[in-house]
Amino acid sequence: MPPAVLTRHQLTLNGHRTTYRIAGDGPALLLLHGVTTSSQTWEGVAASLSEHFTLIAPDLMGHGESAAPRGDYSLGAHASSARDLLTALGHQRATVVGHSLGGGIAMQFAYQFPERCERLVLVSSGGLGRDVHLILRAAALPGADYVLPVLTDSRVVGLGRGLGGVLRRIGLAPSGDIDVLARGFSSLDNGASRQAFLHTIRSVIDPGGQRVSAGDRLALAARMPTLIVWGEQDSIIPLTHGEAAHAAMPGSRLERFPGAGHMPHDADPQRFARVLLDFCNETDAATLPADHWRPLL
Repeated sequence: MPPAVLTRHQLTLNGHRTTYRIAGDGPALLLLHGVTTSSQTWEGVAASLSEHFTLIAPDLMGHGESAAPRGDYSLGAHASSARDLLTALGHQRATVVGHSLGGGIAMQFAYQFPERCERLVLVSSGGLGRDVHLILRAAALPGADYVLPVLTDSRVVGLGRGLGGVLRRIGLAPSGDIDVLARGFSSLDNGASRQAFLHTIRSVIDPGGQRVSAGDRLALAARMPTLIVWGEQDSIIPLTHGEAAHAAMPGSRLERFPGAGHMPHDADPQRFARVLLDFCNETDAATLPADHWRPLL
């Protein structure tokens, strides 16, 4: 296995341990991962992107090696933490790239801090429609607090009877996107991480689907260069969400990845890096004031 491109660092941010990974030199790219994953999800594209950008990839609170305190796991709280990390590292502005949950955080970042956001890149993003995979909706159900420790117990997972085993029994074999979910659930190996996961999920999903939507504010992004990337075979959040967002966001770009599921940056990292680099080279960074939205509201 080749050595990692992203190097691991830690600092204390607002009293909590924050782990982040960095690489490269150039304009800042803030890379925000999805639920139950970590900053390491960007490793596959790091080598190509770090030739052109400074990559800043945090482990979100409650994920990876960052702290999992009792507290606020809303999109706004995650966006504020991302802003604080940029500030602590000496970066005033960045192109913000978000995958899945991270896409919702990226949109919230652009809305709360438009003066800090140069471009917006949404990768199989949450927050653009109601549909989401049954497994994530189930995590929002009452009683999930009691079931989750059984499905994620290291001894159970080691015996193949964790989430993957359950999915096999009910006919949802853990391949592709389902395998992504199964691996993510298996990372919830302690009470603090499980509680952080549940707080995060329940802030954006209810048993009926996604409960937070940016749909009524997408038109506000007319002056924010926006790239939308989606796998055509995504079974966790459907491509139709990306297509609808593209139609609602004047001037946005939509890149479909044939054959890819929920992780297009993993499925074809070279194409992903090329698409992102071309987008940044072909668009001017937004320079919006903090009160940019006021006349548009």
